[in-house]
Amino acid sequence: MTDISTSPGLLELSWRYLLLGVIQGITEFLPISSTAHLKVVPVALGWPDPGVTVTAVLQLGSIFAVFAYFRRDLNKVLKGILMGLLNGQWNHPDARLGISIFWGTIPILFCGGLIKFFWKGYEDSFFRSTPSIGLVSILMALFLAFAERKGHRHKSLKEVKAVDGLIVGFSQIMALIPGVSRSGVTLSTALLNGWERRDAARFSFLLGIPAITMAGLVEVKDVLQGSSVSELLPLLVGMGSAAFISWLSIRWLLKYLQSHSTWIFVGYRMFFGIALLASWASF
Repeated sequence: MTDISTSPGLLELSWRYLLLGVIQGITEFLPISSTAHLKVVPVALGWPDPGVTVTAVLQLGSIFAVFAYFRRDLNKVLKGILMGLLNGQWNHPDARLGISIFWGTIPILFCGGLIKFFWKGYEDSFFRSTPSIGLVSILMALFLAFAERKGHRHKSLKEVKAVDGLIVGFSQIMALIPGVSRSGVTLSTALLNGWERRDAARFSFLLGIPAITMAGLVEVKDVLQGSSVSELLPLLVGMGSAAFISWLSIRWLLKYLQSHSTWIFVGYRMFFGIALLASWASF
């Protein structure tokens, strides 16, 4: 496990993870990159980089929020898949949504597994550096702006097909690069694919469940093996705050996208990227 500090007390470490959980909850589902903020904010506060392991574990808190918020949707998807298996009713919207999530998850699980088991220096690679995150944030702001301008927004979640899941799923691979934003790249791709804003966001959230869950569970094993009880308690605090804030973020974003565009996130991502590059260049 990568410690966030060399020798903090239990209370101090708990407060730090509480703050990181809040950051995770705000940035995981808004299209602004949780990984980038969990990398940059601790450094700005004078803390060490929490690392891939802590980041992945905090993301489990966000997954709990998704399960809670979309529990009815997930129940419908499971029933749809069951109908497909038992009665061959694969053309039902709920069954097609489940198939889309399945095919859309394969690309990132495959590429994420390759990085986890074969790229041993990933945590210290250039992709996790400040200039890389800044540049990627700017590029993704431009991509989101392009999607906002060119998307036709005529598809709804009931029309989803397996090919839609694959299209958005392949774009999700880019989220392995800090600064890209999983929700940002999948939302942008869905918009370009003709989805309505709110349904594009809903599919982005649902598609993230398998990938984020698997990533978090893989890292939990390492945490349990390499951490004491005093280190696990602050992580639970962080996961709890991440879950609560994530639930609020999901609720807010879906309501916001009913009547607003994504330009506010384009502006923020551009500002965030330029600020990072400027701070890096000044040192």
